[in-house]
Amino acid sequence: MTHSAYLQIILFVLLLAILTKPLGVYLYNVLDPKGRTGLEFALKPLERFTYRFCGIDAEHEQTWKQYLFSLLLFSLIGVLFTSAILLLQHILPLNPEGIPSVASGLNWSTAISYVTNTDWQSYTAETTISYFSQMFAFTVQNFTSAAAGLGVAAALARGISRSSGTTLGNFWVDLTRLTYYLLIPLALVFAVVLVSEGVPQNFNKYVKAQTLESGAEQVIVQGPIASQEAIKLLGTNGGGFTKANSAHPYENPTPLSNWLQTLAMILIPAAQTYYYGRSVQNQKHGWYLFGTMMVLFLVGLFAITYFESKGNPLFGKFHIDLTQGNFEGKEQRFDLIDTTLFSATTTAASCGATNGSFSSFMPMSSLILLENMQVGEMIFGAAGSGLYNMVTTVIIGIFVAGLIVGKTPEYLGKKIESFEIKMAIAPLLIIVFSILIPTAASCLTVWGGIELGKNKPHIFSEILFAFSSSATNNGSSFASLDSNTPWYKITLSGAMLAGRFLIASAILALSGSLVAKKKHPPSEATFPVSGATFVLLIIGTIFLFGALSFFPSLCFGPINEYFRLLYEVLS
Repeated sequence: MTHSAYLQIILFVLLLAILTKPLGVYLYNVLDPKGRTGLEFALKPLERFTYRFCGIDAEHEQTWKQYLFSLLLFSLIGVLFTSAILLLQHILPLNPEGIPSVASGLNWSTAISYVTNTDWQSYTAETTISYFSQMFAFTVQNFTSAAAGLGVAAALARGISRSSGTTLGNFWVDLTRLTYYLLIPLALVFAVVLVSEGVPQNFNKYVKAQTLESGAEQVIVQGPIASQEAIKLLGTNGGGFTKANSAHPYENPTPLSNWLQTLAMILIPAAQTYYYGRSVQNQKHGWYLFGTMMVLFLVGLFAITYFESKGNPLFGKFHIDLTQGNFEGKEQRFDLIDTTLFSATTTAASCGATNGSFSSFMPMSSLILLENMQVGEMIFGAAGSGLYNMVTTVIIGIFVAGLIVGKTPEYLGKKIESFEIKMAIAPLLIIVFSILIPTAASCLTVWGGIELGKNKPHIFSEILFAFSSSATNNGSSFASLDSNTPWYKITLSGAMLAGRFLIASAILALSGSLVAKKKHPPSEATFPVSGATFVLLIIGTIFLFGALSFFPSLCFGPINEYFRLLYEVLS
């Protein structure tokens, strides 16, 4: 850890904290149909036209079941729409390289991946996806999947803030306003910034050149990269325009672009905490949620940076200098902190964009990357899901604390009873089952395509990482695992759907139950939702229900690999 590395982290945290409030206030105004954003002069006519064209009654609010039905219907349409474009891309325009259609099995799993905000890539984008598909299939889903997640979080906030009600807002209004007023303006500005840094935005054919070393032909990708790159990061999507993702010099050309992309991934998830505090009329609580997330994020970041900066101890046996750290699988254009900060952020914020190979990280670094996802994508998390998963953890923590002291649990004036606890615990159980069951099935059957007994723990970590990434809708991969097989296309798609829609169903059911409850003023029995005790309670709950659920599997993977490495060093 150099002085410049510490300076980068300090500036990153300070700027994130500074931007959290203004963006949180703006998000609050966007999610209030009568709120003023300052962009009404340009976007209000488009918003009204959208409502008229789609037959949306903007004044009508929905119950939790209606909100859920709208979410599922819209997502189904998104899957069909995206899959159709991939299937027909060979006859659609903006395909200068003549790329054929995507095979039916792969286009379905890819469509599910983008609709669930996962963006898992089982393909090489440069040779599989046309410009039209990149823009009208993937980029469109990057906007709408992020907006849908934010809408579910808004419904939960309304369920807690309202008293004795039945409705949670209107999904179609939330989706429209979040897309028009939040995501499009932010993405437009950020795309221009990326273009200024050297990210291409064109419709040119791929450039072909001969390499100086061997004279072989090299294909240099072109296309509308900046526009997709911007929303890929701001919407916590993660699917790259190229297979190399943000390690590609066209997607991420400079150290400045790398730093800004890292900030972009976590910006909206952080702003959600301020939005939530204002929505439930307890701003202090919102800041303590932000602080809890930041503590967990920084612990993971410093742990990853520590292990990577120590380098591979095996190299020490050959008298190789380890002071530069472990640079295997990392971009040589960037400093070590540029990769570790990016990697900690993309797994904590459930984005999935990568600027290095996770497979080349040290074993204990891999453990932190896995845990960032496995705790339930609540260390900032994705757009929307990070907030609602953290709130469910808060509810569980307060319930446990209430049982310990023998008082009826309350959260922000709402009594927490049996149904609320069932719905709050459901997301954690869904994540655990969606990761561990298919991981075990992949290792113990021929369907997974491996013989685990003949491989090192690294192979197990690859499979565990794939399902952890899919179930938490992250999308990053450990590398080397061939997921373009019938088994993995089916199981990974199932994990993505469960991690998105089963959890969203539980969250909306919880919201519907809370909105019907009458709010009570705080009493002596009310557990404080701010302060050091609250932070410790939530961190303890996260590790009790999240981290410990996966400890045995981590022992088979990265922990086993770590001790094997120590044995080789000492032998």
